[in-house]
Amino acid sequence: MTTSSTGIAGEKPVPSGFTVSERTAHLRAEAALFMRDHVLSLVSHDLRGPLNAIHSWAYVLERKLDASDPNSQRAVIGIRNGVDQQVKLLETIVDATRAETKSLALNYASFPLHPLLDETVEEVRSGLARTRGVEVTLDSQLATEQLNGDRERLAAALWLMLTFAVETSAQGTTVVLNTKADTSAWHASLAYDTSSTALQDPALPHVLEAFARKQACEPREAKRIAWVLALCKRVAEAHGGSFEQGEATGGDAAGGNMATLALRIPLSATAAK
Repeated sequence: MTTSSTGIAGEKPVPSGFTVSERTAHLRAEAALFMRDHVLSLVSHDLRGPLNAIHSWAYVLERKLDASDPNSQRAVIGIRNGVDQQVKLLETIVDATRAETKSLALNYASFPLHPLLDETVEEVRSGLARTRGVEVTLDSQLATEQLNGDRERLAAALWLMLTFAVETSAQGTTVVLNTKADTSAWHASLAYDTSSTALQDPALPHVLEAFARKQACEPREAKRIAWVLALCKRVAEAHGGSFEQGEATGGDAAGGNMATLALRIPLSATAAK
């Protein structure tokens, strides 16, 4: 079954007892929390390599230096102690701070996928897309498929994908959500015409933080995702699935760049090991 929608009559009920504005604020805070922890994870990972190298070179220096020279030995000990202090800071502050999202607790239950899509799409339309003049369409090949997973977490991931796509879309463009299920997994992919100007224009309404939007425009190293999409990646992996941010490619004659986001979740999701 294939459906295409450009609007849903009336307001959809907002899960968890939130009004639309309250839920948007809650989801925005969740996205910021996961982004913070994602950045801390990158800092922890990227600092350990240089620190390990410094520690190793300290041993090389120690063997080369005069063992009877107290100043040389004091310098080597100072280098080692400095490295140890930095590693301890990473373990006690950086790693401990991100523990909340590092081990993500999920509430598993079986639920139908199509209502989740309808609710989330309308939530993004009401919360941002209509005021930005961006159309959000749903192209669904789902029928009555159900998924065993954490509905609220998956709704948050889908909301963030859609919101990010709307944020980076210029007025008059369309964000297309394609979704289907095969024998083992649910697939949700977004295609949108990305514009760094629209993403950062202070005159436009925004949901995501300015810092996150600015970082999302910077070149991506080693195909890392934009920091603001960390929640999507973490929720997908916690369900044993995956999340990918595609590279923008040259678009139409107007100079647009088409970009994609893709979420894959096993229909019978189980906690990732």
